[in-house]
Amino acid sequence: MNNQDPIADMLTRIRNANRTGRKTVNVLNSKICRGIAQVLSDEGYIDGFDLVEDGRQGLIRIRLRYALDGDKVIHEIVRISKPGRRIYKPVEALPNVMNGLGIAVVSTSKGVMSDRRAREANVGGELLCVVN
Repeated sequence: MNNQDPIADMLTRIRNANRTGRKTVNVLNSKICRGIAQVLSDEGYIDGFDLVEDGRQGLIRIRLRYALDGDKVIHEIVRISKPGRRIYKPVEALPNVMNGLGIAVVSTSKGVMSDRRAREANVGGELLCVVN
């Protein structure tokens, strides 16, 4: 299968697995998807991820996180920048998602990071997605 937008595919797989209450989800392995998974793990939205070899490009197995009473930790995950319309923001214009309760994932020259870390490093970049 030819996948033109691996980020949108990853976010859709996470969204669908989260909606049905699955514990893990497999997404295709790429450097940008590993970066997004690392940000989600660092910010506490997922329990972690593992790299799985499948003889081709590999997979990322993401362990989704739920609260003790079964509530979802990821309520909404939205793709912002798309292949047809890239959205770049300077550090001053990075969104403050839900007054700091959510995160924006930004691809910067220093790697993929959350909006909080981008502000600390004083770098802007491509706004990939918003999670809350």
